[in-house]
Amino acid sequence: MNTKLINRPLYEDVAEKLREQIFSHELAPGSWLDEQSLALAFGISRTPMREAIKVLATEGLVTSKMNKGSYVTEVDRGDLEQIFTVLSLLEGQAAKETAIKATEAQLTQLDDLHHRLEKAAADRDIGQFFEFNVKFHELIQEIAGNKWMNGVIDDLRKVLKLQRRDSLSRGDRLLSSLLEHREILQAILKRDPIAAELAMRNHLARGLEATK
Repeated sequence: MNTKLINRPLYEDVAEKLREQIFSHELAPGSWLDEQSLALAFGISRTPMREAIKVLATEGLVTSKMNKGSYVTEVDRGDLEQIFTVLSLLEGQAAKETAIKATEAQLTQLDDLHHRLEKAAADRDIGQFFEFNVKFHELIQEIAGNKWMNGVIDDLRKVLKLQRRDSLSRGDRLLSSLLEHREILQAILKRDPIAAELAMRNHLARGLEATK
């Protein structure tokens, strides 16, 4: 039996590098993706570059315009409102299911992540807070265990990364976000699915408000 491992296609590696450049704003929202120049910069042919751009287009990170080529997606206020509306429904459902399905070990994991959030907030370490915030939400999705729902959430979260994450540094948003996570955690620990769903939806509604 042939057990040789197959490396992933080149275009997937290229897509990951482009994704990093988009999230870091090295490739800024609205910027044109010149396939030829990018391919030269990466030292590859245009075919894997073209395929990589198609991958990013399916994720919503790249927008193709008729007869004009591909551009890094620009997210306006209307887009944000629509994205947060969908996230509120899906992540609210994930929190609801987590309150029902979570094992004691998984509840301990969530509690541990929240303690890390608390410490990051106390230290005013926005980078660490953002990191543990992401892990907290990802663990809730993992526990909920709906791969189709989680795929949509992940893609929407990628599009949100097109916006710089400076809302946590505004006013008392860091503290507010911490308190919202605390409400979500407490509802899940109490195994109250309705309260967990409402707390998550409230958190996302306030997150949208903070982007103004």
